[in-house]
Amino acid sequence: MKYFLSVLTLSVLMSCSNGTETNSEKPLARVFDKYLYAEDIKGVVSAGISSSDSASVVNDFIEKWIRNELLLNKAENNLTDAEKDVEKQIESYRSSLLIYAYQQRYLDEKLDTVVGIDEITRYYKDNQSNFVLGEPLMKGLFIKLPVKAPEVYRVRQWYRTDDPESIKKLEGYCFAHAKTFDHFRESWVNLNEVLRMMPSNGGINAGNIQYRKNVETRDNDYIYLLNIKEFAPEGTVSPFELVKNDIHNIILNKRKVKLINELETSIYSDAQNRDHFTIYK
Repeated sequence: MKYFLSVLTLSVLMSCSNGTETNSEKPLARVFDKYLYAEDIKGVVSAGISSSDSASVVNDFIEKWIRNELLLNKAENNLTDAEKDVEKQIESYRSSLLIYAYQQRYLDEKLDTVVGIDEITRYYKDNQSNFVLGEPLMKGLFIKLPVKAPEVYRVRQWYRTDDPESIKKLEGYCFAHAKTFDHFRESWVNLNEVLRMMPSNGGINAGNIQYRKNVETRDNDYIYLLNIKEFAPEGTVSPFELVKNDIHNIILNKRKVKLINELETSIYSDAQNRDHFTIYK
């Protein structure tokens, strides 16, 4: 279904009514005894967009309105009276929204959002069983060079060291000749993802690589060089720097839960002391 509305028509769109055909204006669409008019889609079209984009936006709105009205009609005709009685659900939803809004305001007023590094470190040490790695991690760098790349012997010297001058030379060389140069000496990455970039016939895997600082293998087209600066095996405790932000959020969430529990207990106790509720047995 296509609707072509001029910019002039779009500029006079008013508010929504979705009523029966009592409006003297020509309707845009009908579903059973309900009609959609231009005045029903106020604000649908943003100012400043082209006429073609405006028509597209209006067409989409009309299509969605039709689909929604058809579904509503189907629901009205197929649900039982009990199923259509949504007043309790609406009231429950309203109550939940009001309670949530009040809790959020209370948290905004009371929550201490400062979490010091000492508290984060203490939580990390006391709960290390919660931070066990499910995959091996590493820091280092990975290089993939064409077998005919020049002076590969220099690369073998440079990629093994942390010397800033050697790293600078390595970066320049790899920019000119390498197929891949991934430098992750300062961030943890998934070791298995790195190994998937290397040929499997090299016999390198997460089980034996932890005993090697430098790995070189090749296939018919490329030379693969891997330097391992740090290694964290699967099943060991995750490096602190990797979970530090998570712990920060965990501590904040625990504070939130504690404050909300204290709020509920305080309200309950106060109401009990003032005889604001009764439990009948």
